[in-house]
Amino acid sequence: MAATAANIAFDTDARDRIAAIPARLRETFRTGRTRPAAWRKEQLRAIEQLLKENTQRFEEALRKDLGKPAFEAYTTDLGFPLGEAALALKNLDSWMRPQRAPLPAIQKPGKAWIQFDPLGVVLIIAPWNYPVQLTFNPLVAAVAAGNCAVVKPSEMTPATSALIAELIPRYMDNDCIAVVEGAVEETTLLLEQPFDHIFYTGNGRVGRVVMAAAARHLTPVTLELGGKSPCIVMPDADLDVAAHRIAWGKWTNAGQTCTAPDYVLVHSEVEEELVEKLKETLAEFYGDDPKASDSYGRIVGDRHVERLASVLQDDVEVVAGGQIDRAQRYVAPTIVRAKPTAKVMEDEIFGPILPILTVESEQEAIDFINEREKPLALYVFTSDNTLAQRVLGETSSGGACVNATLWHVANPNLPFGGVGPSGMGSYHGRWGFECFSHRKAVVQKPTRMDPKVAYPPYTRMKEWLARKFM
Repeated sequence: MAATAANIAFDTDARDRIAAIPARLRETFRTGRTRPAAWRKEQLRAIEQLLKENTQRFEEALRKDLGKPAFEAYTTDLGFPLGEAALALKNLDSWMRPQRAPLPAIQKPGKAWIQFDPLGVVLIIAPWNYPVQLTFNPLVAAVAAGNCAVVKPSEMTPATSALIAELIPRYMDNDCIAVVEGAVEETTLLLEQPFDHIFYTGNGRVGRVVMAAAARHLTPVTLELGGKSPCIVMPDADLDVAAHRIAWGKWTNAGQTCTAPDYVLVHSEVEEELVEKLKETLAEFYGDDPKASDSYGRIVGDRHVERLASVLQDDVEVVAGGQIDRAQRYVAPTIVRAKPTAKVMEDEIFGPILPILTVESEQEAIDFINEREKPLALYVFTSDNTLAQRVLGETSSGGACVNATLWHVANPNLPFGGVGPSGMGSYHGRWGFECFSHRKAVVQKPTRMDPKVAYPPYTRMKEWLARKFM
């Protein structure tokens, strides 16, 4: 299925050319081509082949765009969609199988079931922080559910975007899957088109734009956003383990992870000890000069470097790191002591700066979190399971871990998504298949029997039956 990618340069004719892409895919969808399990499995295998045969090229592209170490490039970007595709291939037949539902007594004889129908033509808008994972994970779900898809990679990672645009047309069905490269103008034109679902991963500001555009066509959306994900550390926590797991969750991908610990609420009794252990862990992970480490990445662009530099200039005490090399887009893994009113506590940091704030009790930590917008993730470190369950029960977040960070995202048997401002809808594994499916309710009744209880004229007996059995 070799073909050139749908690379769209923005010009006066771009509107017509972009509008033609979903229209062309819709013609294919109406033929029923994407509905059989055989087509879906073929495309899932194509995604596996695409990623496996081009692993080194993707790792090089990710190194150019984000300075990602090869280990991180594979484990956090390529490995995820490979796992999702394998899981979908293993379970697709059972996912597609209609689910039987009981009939009320008054509706018998007959049978009822839920049928999973593909939505149609969907739009996937991917972000820059994990540009392979967050392009192909939703694409796996979309094709597993039997949809056509338009994929829009992020222009912020141009090497990876170009590679995606080159490879998808080479490996996948060009009549059903298309790639549109570009920036704001191209995305805006895509959002003007009618789709059957829009899947967007990114920040809340653009998420509102996507939702407003979708509303014009009454298009359903899945929004995978972010927020300031808190980390609570109680006095009874294993501080060595907590320091390692917080550091790993925070400084993977140079902090550019939507579920990274955004700040730490640590009990005042162990604040100094935790900070020292975090500093020791930084040296263990990245050495005395993280800029020279092969295990530490770079910031995606100059604008983001300046954004991160600005929050370090406002009412914080830098206790580790703080160095910035603008020419290399390097921001050191940094620990700061901060007040709740500091600029670093206003918006999601999305970078390698970790604010430390003290609390005097778990109740103070719970109240601090509940006074702010619902986060995408929440992490609590404690050896007291009752306390952990209290935190989970009295706060709201998209997902959570106890004595860990990030791992809930890596399990395809769990749904991943936000709540409130951190997102709407969820996916991964079976939840991804259902995200891109319509649950059609179906009732089938035989014709050889036709009870008259529901038909006029209504009698006292019919009324008695209805009240008893409905």
